[in-house]
Amino acid sequence: MLRTYGPTCDGSLVEIDKADSIPEAATWIDLEEPTRDEEKLVEQCLGVGIPTRDDMIEIEPSSRLYEKNGILFMTMSMLFGVNEGQPASEPISFVLAKDRLVTIRYVTPKPVLAFVQHVRSEPDLARSALIVMLRLLDAIIERLADELESSGAEIERISNQIFQRRTEVERRSELRLEAVLTDIGRAQQLVAKVRETAVSTSRLITFLAGSERMHLPENALARDNLQNLAQDTGALIDHSAFLSSNLTFMLDASLGLISIEQNSAMKLFSWAALVFLPPTLIAGIYGMNFENMPELKWLYGYPFALTLILVSAVVPLSYLKRRGWI
Repeated sequence: MLRTYGPTCDGSLVEIDKADSIPEAATWIDLEEPTRDEEKLVEQCLGVGIPTRDDMIEIEPSSRLYEKNGILFMTMSMLFGVNEGQPASEPISFVLAKDRLVTIRYVTPKPVLAFVQHVRSEPDLARSALIVMLRLLDAIIERLADELESSGAEIERISNQIFQRRTEVERRSELRLEAVLTDIGRAQQLVAKVRETAVSTSRLITFLAGSERMHLPENALARDNLQNLAQDTGALIDHSAFLSSNLTFMLDASLGLISIEQNSAMKLFSWAALVFLPPTLIAGIYGMNFENMPELKWLYGYPFALTLILVSAVVPLSYLKRRGWI
């Protein structure tokens, strides 16, 4: 799909079979899952080829960030799928010409969707290509900050679930421990994807700030805005590292608690074996049918054997309790 935005462009869908050019007032050209005909129309407008999907998935910085004929080509990884519970990243390309910004994407992340709605309600936001670029970056960073804030709240909930006092029955719940590990894994996956997007955004901002266009006198205000965005992105990267270290600590703590639960179960079997071993030994001795066993013909032999078995079970049990092992 091909849509155009600008002071006099409302983002209506451009029908490729009815249009032979891009409106002159369009400052932002948005390509969502473009067809080859739509790509050709944009290439004709810019006078240069735009990145294909294969180009976008390249991970080398030289393939993602470069300048050609005074046009900046920038590709970054974008977070999406958070609301669906499956956070992932997908490359999005920005082609910044003198008076046009082209975005090529195959997903619709929340920041882009939110900015599209703002532009439609306030067309003046798209008065220039550079302003659109900065506004998009600001929306992306703001969304990342919101996701990190939500992740922080989720991590705090998991931490309370791990370390709060519980009864003996609750502490031995295997389902609870499994749920905690699952929650930690999901939180770590989201934080990792947020960090990936933040790092990719930081690289793009650094590249854009170093371009000749940003050093022009008329772009002094935009340069200051870009500097603020770079600082915000750095703060997000640091905060994501902090959250990731917290998750690592909670994972280690959860595994430690699981080990304690397993050790408690093994200790239970150990003292049970110690308590029942002497009675079993005594019962085994008197279960042997030898002819010359004095207790077999003794009147009190049977009560004596039962008493001996009971005492041999009570004595180890009392010793274990006195030592505080059970």
